[in-house]
Amino acid sequence: MTTAKTEFKAESKRLLDLMINSIYTHKEIFLREIISNASDATDKRYYNAMQRGETGLNRDELTIDIGIDKEGRRIVVADHGCGMTEEDLHNNLGTIAKSGSLDFKTNQEQTDEIDIIGQFGVGFYSAFMVAKKVTVYTRNEASDTGYMWESDGADGYTVLPCDKEMIGTEIIMELKENTEDEDYDQYLDQYKLRKLVKKYSDYIRYPIRMTMEHKRPAHPEDPENFELETYVDLEVVNSMTPLWKKMPAQITEEEYNNFYMEKYYDYEAPLTTIHSNTEGSATYNALLFVPQHASNDFYTKNFEKGLQLYASGVLIMDKCGDLLPDHFAFVKGLVDSQDLSLNISREMLQHDRQLKLIATSLEKKIKSELLKLQRNDREKYEKLYETFGLNLKAGCHNDFGAHKELLQDLIMFYSSTERKLVTFSEYVERMKEGQTNIYYACGRTPEQIDMMPQVELFTEKGYEVLYLMHDIDEFALKMMREYKEKAFKSVADSDIDLESAEEKEESAKRAEANKSLLDFCTQALNGKVKEVKLSTRLKSHPVCISSDGPLSLEMERVLSAVPNSNVPKMGRILEINANHEIFNTLTAMHIADEAKASSLISILYNQALLIEGMPIEDPVAYSNAVCNLLSK
Repeated sequence: MTTAKTEFKAESKRLLDLMINSIYTHKEIFLREIISNASDATDKRYYNAMQRGETGLNRDELTIDIGIDKEGRRIVVADHGCGMTEEDLHNNLGTIAKSGSLDFKTNQEQTDEIDIIGQFGVGFYSAFMVAKKVTVYTRNEASDTGYMWESDGADGYTVLPCDKEMIGTEIIMELKENTEDEDYDQYLDQYKLRKLVKKYSDYIRYPIRMTMEHKRPAHPEDPENFELETYVDLEVVNSMTPLWKKMPAQITEEEYNNFYMEKYYDYEAPLTTIHSNTEGSATYNALLFVPQHASNDFYTKNFEKGLQLYASGVLIMDKCGDLLPDHFAFVKGLVDSQDLSLNISREMLQHDRQLKLIATSLEKKIKSELLKLQRNDREKYEKLYETFGLNLKAGCHNDFGAHKELLQDLIMFYSSTERKLVTFSEYVERMKEGQTNIYYACGRTPEQIDMMPQVELFTEKGYEVLYLMHDIDEFALKMMREYKEKAFKSVADSDIDLESAEEKEESAKRAEANKSLLDFCTQALNGKVKEVKLSTRLKSHPVCISSDGPLSLEMERVLSAVPNSNVPKMGRILEINANHEIFNTLTAMHIADEAKASSLISILYNQALLIEGMPIEDPVAYSNAVCNLLSK
C-alpha cells in the first residue's frame, strides 16, 4: 500500500507539461478523451465477461455518467467498466504514455462487439488542461478493494485504498480558476458539456447520461400563474448507434434525409446519398451526401472542403480535406475507420498509406454513384450538374488534366440538335459516318450561339454542336483534347474542313482570283489579323473571325478579363463571305477608292469582333467610319 506521494515515471514533469500545453489544440478535447477511456474500460469488462461465458451483463446498464458540481467547481465522469487495480494505477496513470488500452488491443482479438479507442496512454492527462486537481476512484472487476489515485500535476500522485461499492472508475476534475485568457467556468454549464458530448462522443456505443436541469410551470393547474420550478431529469445525451454502421437496406430514405438535415444544418434533403461499408485494404464506413444547393462560399477562396473523420465512432477531425479531391469538394458527409494512424492527440491525422487508400476508394465510389444517378434519374443528375457542373469541369482542367479520364463521363454540355444537356458518350453515338471530331461553339446563351456565323454551316449540314456557355468550358476541353479518340474541335477554328472535293477546288480558284484584294485587306488591318481570306463556312453572314493556334478568341476574352493580365493575342483570321453583297461592294471600292475600301474592311473587322462579344479598340472611330460610309 502506497501512502506517500509517488513521482511520475518517464521524465514526468517535462512530459506532463508537454501533454497539457502542447499536444492538444483545444482544451475542450479533455471530455472526449475521458469518455473514450471510459468506453474502452467498459469494452474490456464486456469482453472479459464474454470470455468467461457470463451472459448476465447487459450492455444497456454499462452507462457512462457525467455530473456537475458547480459549487465545488468539479466535473465527474463515472463508468461501469473493468476498473483498475493498484498496479494498474501505477502502470497506466503513473506512467505517462503507457496505454492499457493499447496493451489490451495487442493481446486480444477484437470483435464487432469490442472497439477499443485508446492507444497512446496520454488522453487521461488532457484533464489537467482544465483541472488543477484530478482524483480517480476505481475498483477492478476482479477485486473487492477500491483505490483512489490523486494528483495536482507534475509533482506526482498518491494512491490509497478506498471504499468503492461498484465496479468501475469515477474521475473527479476540480477546475482551474478563470484567467483573463481562459474561461473554465464554461465547463460547469450543462448545455456546454452536452454539446461537447454530441460533437465528439455522440456515437460512443454506451449510454452517456447527464442529470439535466429544466424549468416547468410550478402550477400547471393555474394558467395565469407563470411561476416556474426547477426539476432534474437523467437523460441519455448521445445517439450511441451510428447510422452509417447499419446496413443500407435497414435505413429508410427519410432516416437518411433527417440525419443529413440535422447534422449539416440544411433545410432541404440531399439530392442523393452514398452509403458505403468497405472492407479490405481500406476498411471504413462512409456516409456521403450531395446537397441540393451550393453553400454561399462554395465558389470562393474561403470555402473549406472536407469530410468529418471518426475513429471508432469518436470525432477526430471536423473537416478532413485529404479525403476529398477538389472536383468532389461539394460532397458532404463522414468517414469512420478503425485503421487510421492518428497522431498522439487524436486531433490530426498522420498522412499514411491507409488515408490515401480510403481517399482513392471514396473517389471511385463517388464517381460510380454519380454515373448511376446520371443513368437512372437524369432529371436529378441535371439538377446536380446545374449546381456543381462548374466544379467537375474545373476538375478536368486542374492539375494539367490529371483527372480528365475520371471525370469525362460526368461532363455534360447543351446540344444544338437535342436542345438539352448531353454527355460525350451520347454525342459520339450520334456522330455522322466518317466524322472524326466533336464540334463545339462558345457563347453566353443557346440563342446567341444559334445565331453565330460559324454555326450556320454545321446546322445546314446536320452536324451536332456542343454549346459551351461558361468561362471554364473551353479550357477544360483543351486540356482533355479528345474523347474516345474523337478530338474536340471549335467551329471557329480556321482549319474546319466540311467541304467536298469539288467545293474545295472551287474555293481555291476563287481565292486565287481575289488574291490582290485579300492581300490588300490584310495590309489595311495593319497586323490586327494574321490573314484575310474567303470563307468556306459562311452562308448568310458577311464576315466572321476564326482562330489559328492554341489560344481561341473565347479563351483570349476570358483571360483578358483577369486584372493585370498580359494575354498574347490569338492568331486571328478574318473570313469574308464571297457570296454576300458586301463582298461585291468591297471589290468595287478596292478598284475605285482604296481609302474607302480600307475603311470598309476595318468596319467589317470590328463587326466580326462585336459578333464574338469582343471589345473593339476604338468605338468612336468605328462609329465615325460607319457614319461616313452611310452618308456617301
